Amino acid sequence: MNKNIIDKNNSERESLFLRQAQADDIGALEQLLNRCYRETAGWTNEADLIGGIRTTSAELAAVINDPNHYYFVYPKTTTGDRDGEEMGEILGCIAVDIKTDADSNNKAYIGMFAVDPELQGHGVGNVILQAAETFAIRHLSSDGQAADKKPACLTMSILSHRPELLAYYQRRGYQLNGNKIPFPNDGNNGEPKREDLELLELEKMVH
Repeated sequence: MNKNIIDKNNSERESLFLRQAQADDIGALEQLLNRCYRETAGWTNEADLIGGIRTTSAELAAVINDPNHYYFVYPKTTTGDRDGEEMGEILGCIAVDIKTDADSNNKAYIGMFAVDPELQGHGVGNVILQAAETFAIRHLSSDGQAADKKPACLTMSILSHRPELLAYYQRRGYQLNGNKIPFPNDGNNGEPKREDLELLELEKMVH
């Protein structure tokens, strides 16, 4: 299946394109994710709740090399559109991880989603998320779920104590499904600044 996706549904974002992440993107991705999640720039950061780093180059390499993981990036170019020369900077990213549950149903887990803080609030994130959802739905359908008339299940996890982020995803059709786990305090996911942090699972069923 083609791992490159382009979304031109939003007339204001016709130049926004996504391509599959490559090994050469790891440094720029590491910088973008740690900036968006751990620094105070932008409204999506977790700096007040978690310290330390968000990800490492080794983790990103594992994701990019995983055949079930589709990692897409929105690269900055000299012209601002897909025909320009890439400048080595990543302006946005999102991952789609195809998982199989206990009932042998495939689900798409969406994660590692980030948008450059200077672009936040201008609709870029909406277009990236919609493109990833479209890819996930098509991928699940190609695995036979469409023939069985099963809805595609999209899931993600967000950090507790982020009501504005929860509201953002709820406006886009995601709902809490009741699954939650304590934030892992193992040193691999940053350093929690409060003891009651949890990861809450959201789910969106698409027919």
